[in-house]
Amino acid sequence: MNSEHRIIIAGGGTAGWMTAALTAHRFKHFPVSITLVESSQIATIGVGEGSTPSLKQFFTELGISDETWMPECSATYKVGIQFCDWSPASGVPQYRHPFISQLDTFSQRPFEVNCQTRRLGLDVTTLPDKFLFNGYLAKAQCLPVTPPNFPFRMEYGYHFDSARLGQFLKKHAQSLGVQHVDAKIAGVDTHPDGSLSSLIDTNSNHYNGDLFIDCTGFRSLLLQQTLNVPFTSFADNLFNNKAMVLATEPTSPLPVETKATALSNGWAWQIPLQTRTGNGYVYSDAYQSQDSAEQEFRRYLGVSDAAQIEHLSMQVGQVEQHWVKNCVALGLSQGFIEPLEATALHLVYQSARLLCEQYQKSGFNAQQSGTYNQQVSTQFDNVRDYIVAHYKLNTRNDTAYWQHNRNNGKLSDSLMQILDTWYRGEDLAAHLTKKAHLTHFNSISWHCLLAGYGTFPALATQQPGQGDLFKEHQLQQFFEGCLLNFKA
Repeated sequence: MNSEHRIIIAGGGTAGWMTAALTAHRFKHFPVSITLVESSQIATIGVGEGSTPSLKQFFTELGISDETWMPECSATYKVGIQFCDWSPASGVPQYRHPFISQLDTFSQRPFEVNCQTRRLGLDVTTLPDKFLFNGYLAKAQCLPVTPPNFPFRMEYGYHFDSARLGQFLKKHAQSLGVQHVDAKIAGVDTHPDGSLSSLIDTNSNHYNGDLFIDCTGFRSLLLQQTLNVPFTSFADNLFNNKAMVLATEPTSPLPVETKATALSNGWAWQIPLQTRTGNGYVYSDAYQSQDSAEQEFRRYLGVSDAAQIEHLSMQVGQVEQHWVKNCVALGLSQGFIEPLEATALHLVYQSARLLCEQYQKSGFNAQQSGTYNQQVSTQFDNVRDYIVAHYKLNTRNDTAYWQHNRNNGKLSDSLMQILDTWYRGEDLAAHLTKKAHLTHFNSISWHCLLAGYGTFPALATQQPGQGDLFKEHQLQQFFEGCLLNFKA
């Protein structure tokens, strides 16, 4: 590449500035200019206020410490998610999906073997938070910050103020040389072959580029509107399309996990920040009206009618192609899977990282777009399958919403194979190994979900009284000893 290569990012927000910072970091030794065009008059939709450990990987790659960004974004640590009331009929009122840390290499196999033993009808320990160290941190409300003498690497996510995070990433990206233009995009020019040539603002200024990254949110101005790339809806197996949000006072002490509680026609999140608690209700308007959902949400939170609730619409699915000609969509422009497992920023980071790798590999052209599209689409599909399983496996009978979710047969072949492997009592870990490089949710995550829901047959009449690897390996004593190194 001899001449300067121009990357134009349309739209800001967390996704836009995350992409700007990463591309600027990845291409810092190449003649690449990066310009982000956004209008301060257009409000951005936050992609959530929680993350997976992918956000930690992102900041580590950029060389940004927790101490640098967390105070500016009201951020707190997140070691996992607590699910409440999703499977009451199984006798499991709540379970945790802790994030996986290096310590769990000692307990992964005992956990998976115990789950297989329990599927044979034997009474053994299977609660996920007993086998994974972040579960112990969550219950003790300890921070996942390791002391200097602790020899194991911890993994964790965060809770954060998405607006503040966007502003922090903006400052960092600008420090790496990203140019910021505050302007409203009024049009898009194309070349004769249909590829994009420039963005045009309301003052008729043109922003010419070689690669255009669409971060314009659900409207997807470049990929869907200009290039007419179709959108594939996931509505057949993910029913929720509405959300409402309301902030309440911060709690003390601060939890180190997100809480997801099943309600009548959806679920409510609780996200602890330093300055407030973020609350939301995700539901389907095919089963509950906005007024009914709002009243239920107010009762759940114990707030009056005077509290101001914000309502949002969600477009759940993904574009048929994420990279077309010289345009790539990232963030809500490329798709969205409801926020149950906080995967939005994970998908942004993974997509942006793969884009940088494939774009550089092809010599800064679109030769690798086919590989990119296949891999990103597969990641979206696999995340969707994991989220769908939360609804498919529910054991609630209080509303048609939950019954229809449980009886929904419109599942992907991949998800049906996973469930079939589990119910047949076969080795799920071996089955998942074949696709591990294409999915964020590995064997431990699937065992957390299936065991957490109590998805097991009835106990056998005769019990040998042995074979519980949790007890035989003395895992509780091991983890409680490790816990002594951490502080609340």
